[in-house]
Amino acid sequence: MTAAETGGTDETAAAAETAAAVETRETADGSQTRGFAEAARRVRAEAVAETRAFLRRRTAVFFTFFFPVFIVLIFGVLVKTGATGGLFSRPDAYYLPAYLGVVVVLTPLSRVGSTVARNRASRRFEKLATTPLSRLEWLSAHAAVNVALIGLAGVLLVGVLAAVGDLGAAPSLGGDALVVAFLVVGIALFCGLGSLIGSLADSEDGVIAASNAVGIPMVLLADTFVPASRLPAALRPVVDALPLTYFARGVRAAVAGGQFPTALSDLAILCGFAVALFALSARLLPWRE
Repeated sequence: MTAAETGGTDETAAAAETAAAVETRETADGSQTRGFAEAARRVRAEAVAETRAFLRRRTAVFFTFFFPVFIVLIFGVLVKTGATGGLFSRPDAYYLPAYLGVVVVLTPLSRVGSTVARNRASRRFEKLATTPLSRLEWLSAHAAVNVALIGLAGVLLVGVLAAVGDLGAAPSLGGDALVVAFLVVGIALFCGLGSLIGSLADSEDGVIAASNAVGIPMVLLADTFVPASRLPAALRPVVDALPLTYFARGVRAAVAGGQFPTALSDLAILCGFAVALFALSARLLPWRE
């Protein structure tokens, strides 16, 4: 065999190896793409099922959309009293994060926690464990539903607050990307915490009790209705450890305008809380009880 023939053979072999490598890589990429598409379909199917189940539960609809409105009206009246030097003495816009926090915290905690408890009691998780649906996909589907529903409730709250208060910036909040980002991340975070409570509580009643025990103090202490400066010094570390604190401060900074670095910093901290809680709660879902 001549040198030219040897060189040609080597080039042919190299070309074949390159083609095989490209084909293998394309096959792997195609499999990965199909895997993502199948996961998205599973998440969508679970989200649709959860949405239909939610709409059938009138009590859930009431407490998601209308009960928070009553809270807004009560506190809105208190704010309008114009107290000086005490609680509710700030401008109406100051309390917007607190109103949103009521929905962002309490609704996901009770909704997702109760759903996990019901699925445990009915042994639905045992059935889901035999399907391709994963823990993370299940939790992602329920978080997506809650982001949509509670986001709508948040828009309703802003409208009510604008009606009973004096919010100069309220009509434009729906298009504020930072406020929307805080809502999405905050709702996902507390969906994760609600799932964690549902996984650890011994019953649905226990979930409701635990959700209130965690959520109500957080709503009151996390620099929302009561400024952190008015709390005892011993509680300041607790305030700084609450994820809702960074939601409230970040939304307030975003609404105030000109404080975007502060808002982005608070959003980054909130994202850290969300990732950690979401991963932990997905890991602890009772998939095979």
